Amino acid sequence: MGKKRLGVLLAVIVSCVTPHGLAAETLKIASPIRGSWEGAIPELGKQAGIFRKYDLDLDILYTQGGGETLQVVMSGSVDIGLSAGVLGSLGAYGKGAPLRIVGASSTGSRETFWWVAAKSPLQSMREVDGQSIAYSTTGASSHITVLRFISEYGLKAKPVATGDVPGTITQVMSGQVDIGWSVAPFVLDLLSTRAARMIARASDIAAIREQTIRVQITSASNLAAKKDAIARYMKAYNETVDWMYSSPEAVPRYLAFSGLAEPAVRLMLREFIPKESLQTEKIMGVGESMKDAVQFKFLSTPLSDVELKELIQVPAGS
Repeated sequence: MGKKRLGVLLAVIVSCVTPHGLAAETLKIASPIRGSWEGAIPELGKQAGIFRKYDLDLDILYTQGGGETLQVVMSGSVDIGLSAGVLGSLGAYGKGAPLRIVGASSTGSRETFWWVAAKSPLQSMREVDGQSIAYSTTGASSHITVLRFISEYGLKAKPVATGDVPGTITQVMSGQVDIGWSVAPFVLDLLSTRAARMIARASDIAAIREQTIRVQITSASNLAAKKDAIARYMKAYNETVDWMYSSPEAVPRYLAFSGLAEPAVRLMLREFIPKESLQTEKIMGVGESMKDAVQFKFLSTPLSDVELKELIQVPAGS
């Protein structure tokens, strides 16, 4: 056999035995609240090999909420930020930040709720009169919902940034904060043992039920440089969501990752986070979100149609 034919044969053999995606492109992802169902999508998809199918590897950074996610995206520390608050994102773009929205993260906000320790006299958010109400970080969806509660219910209240859910639990149970925020399945175990009591859900506010309240963001320069990789990421992300709601492996993997109790996770899936709330293709309720952004001073004026087209660039077919 001639050297040329031998070389061709060896090349064919190498191509057959080399694993697909050996040279996978790495994307740095900012994901909020380590252990949350929504925030676990990149990690579970990575574990299941779904992102690898799309020639992607993920380097995941966990933040304390959407406000911090926005900061790390704009600093260039990560390529994509998961679950950034819509109003914070609108406000950043309106102030000149080269921000782009590439997909929805959460729509309807059934999973976010507010709670008190069992000893609290409060039975409803409408009873608040001077108490402190927690949210994660400034500009996050939990922050906006607190502002909406105060505005719509005419409350006298003290909004307080408490960071992630574990830190919030400590502050509420120790009496530093009156009303805690959470996202299912966190705190559901305290509710089941009656150590805590839910007093409101974000979805109690009618307008929020039809709004996308968290989005996936990147910078304009990243989108230009990594447009194909981001499109592949969104496809892999959606395939991961499908897998999380259909595969018998998904919940056990999530339990191992989060360290949470299975009853709370099953309750979360049954009553708090339906699959459709994690759709990524449509940013819903943009007009209502802009009204909120102006009311709560994230924007001075609503964005124009041209500006919205530049800001919202969801990859086709994702």
